[in-house]
Amino acid sequence: MERVVNLHIEKLPEGVYLATSDDVQGLIAQGRTIQETIEIAHDVAKKLLEAQAERDGEFPLPQAAESFDYPLIVNGCWGSLEASATGRSSSA
Repeated sequence: MERVVNLHIEKLPEGVYLATSDDVQGLIAQGRTIQETIEIAHDVAKKLLEAQAERDGEFPLPQAAESFDYPLIVNGCWGSLEASATGRSSSA
């Protein structure tokens, strides 16, 4: 059964990303990329929730809905694509 955990992700001055959650007490994850940070946060959340369920016998988070919004983060350099498509440099 899938559960919903909301993450707060911020980029630190050191260039790494930090994820925390108000939904799961103790969830802190750090990674070099957003994707890596999310993967680490997923593993940490799963372990924390399993421990809580074992201790308290409950899962306090809502189940994942049949339909929901998900922010898709796309990394790219569209200026280069535009320049190659038009034959012009984006700095011109």
